[in-house]
Amino acid sequence: MSGSTFGNIFRISTWGESHGKALGAVIDGCPAGLELCEDDIQRFLDRRKPGQSKYVTQRKESDSVEILSGVFEGRTTGTPISLIVRNESQRSSDYSEIAGYYRPGHADYTFDEKYGFRDYRGGGRSSGRETIGRVAAGAVAAKILRQMGIEVFAYSSAIGGIELDRENFSPDERDNNPFAMPDATAAERIKEYADKKLEECNSMGGIIECVVKNMPAGIGEPVFEKLDANLAKAIMSIGAIKGVEIGDGFKAAQSTGLENNDAFRIRDGRVVKATNHSGGILGGMSDGSDIILRAAVKPTPSIAAVQQTVNRQGEEIDISIHGRHDPMIVPRAVVVVEAMTALTLVDMLFMGMTSRLDRIVDFYKNR
Repeated sequence: MSGSTFGNIFRISTWGESHGKALGAVIDGCPAGLELCEDDIQRFLDRRKPGQSKYVTQRKESDSVEILSGVFEGRTTGTPISLIVRNESQRSSDYSEIAGYYRPGHADYTFDEKYGFRDYRGGGRSSGRETIGRVAAGAVAAKILRQMGIEVFAYSSAIGGIELDRENFSPDERDNNPFAMPDATAAERIKEYADKKLEECNSMGGIIECVVKNMPAGIGEPVFEKLDANLAKAIMSIGAIKGVEIGDGFKAAQSTGLENNDAFRIRDGRVVKATNHSGGILGGMSDGSDIILRAAVKPTPSIAAVQQTVNRQGEEIDISIHGRHDPMIVPRAVVVVEAMTALTLVDMLFMGMTSRLDRIVDFYKNR
């Protein structure tokens, strides 16, 4: 299988299956000298850990990370960093029935068509559990960004059509409710809606918003390696993500040039924008404003309600899917969006270091 590696200079490869022995990631291109320990990574993994509320899968996993290489005496060595999280609660028997048919909304059919067989135990590589490697590597990327004063903060902005109220926005509230929603009032409304959908054996989707602060201007390339294009690819590579927008996104199609253009001004001797309809990116390069992106997350396809499908013998059948599935994917996907954003930014920051000769000369002359 190709396609398990992401990045150009700061590169990661994820590996493992939902019901295999373990999952993890290998990071290549991390500079030497970054202070790093397992707790730095565990804090991120704990945010995507299953079993935290009745609104996510009840699979019980500690998701404890081990650093196998690339760190010595608390600092990165500049060599590949290998990270592993062992599976502790595989119940493959939950999926024995699924082996014979294709679940609507899943990759079962496409996997069979591509490879001629599939790992039906939780979806194998197409399982949401694959994101463990992304989140572990993203924790390292986020720590690199913090060294430069760059902060990445993602949260649920809507679940089941219930949106947060910007007047009630509180970053601290995000981690105080099971929906990663930084609005306590909206979280209560989502709880009522989610409880109703659980009774109906149904699931729900939502929107994740991610904001990047203090990103320097000029990061990204003007043609194929655009910052917004690479962010979109990174976020769309997450299972269940069906759309990405930057800044005003699709709303820009309904506005005029005078409404959508961000006027440039001078503040404290710096070029700034009066508004931020562009979402912090112009011409594929960061413009110094907050980068704002949103990801649309589809409802969980594994539901106990009756659905129509076909089996591998070509017969039309009705199914009801049971097992340990997320009634909503959004809360646990928030940190995955954060991780993929951080990975993209670090890679493009590293790529940008060779953009100007004067900066290369200054770097090597001042060694």
